[in-house]
Amino acid sequence: MYIIFRCNCGRVNYSKKGFKTKKCVCGKNLKVKNMRIIKKVQTHQEASEIVQQLQEEIHGGAIFTTADKIR
Repeated sequence: MYIIFRCNCGRVNYSKKGFKTKKCVCGKNLKVKNMRIIKKVQTHQEASEIVQQLQEEIHGGAIFTTADKIR
């Protein structure tokens, strides 16, 4: 099971249940058990998709793609 939560910087993250810490891209080490859970999902694919959707809603228009598609 994976949990989805938000860093104080506003970035949405996910972590496997049972992990104690997660490092956000802003550099902050987050204690997962102290974070407010947004959603719980079963697979990392679901977690990744939800994080991408939430990031696009929050920050508007961010398009997630793979490096080979960027020209």
